[in-house]
Amino acid sequence: MSLFDGMTRDQLAAALASAQLALIDLQSGKAFSSLSYTQGDGSKSVSRRVTSIGDATALILQLQAALGIGRRRRAIRMIYS
Repeated sequence: MSLFDGMTRDQLAAALASAQLALIDLQSGKAFSSLSYTQGDGSKSVSRRVTSIGDATALILQLQAALGIGRRRRAIRMIYS
């Protein structure tokens, strides 16, 4: 049983695109975990859960495997008899 059971190919492709964009945001520093600032009426804070680059990469690899993308062919070896 897979996390992606029941998802259509289009849903998997959309999830893959979203995960890839999230990874790009993580690697380019656009994603943040928390932000705090002070206004005249007091301090405010906003936080957002950010995953690690390793977790995002693992999700992308799982989605690619579910879509059949990125499978490597086995090396061809010569057999001498």
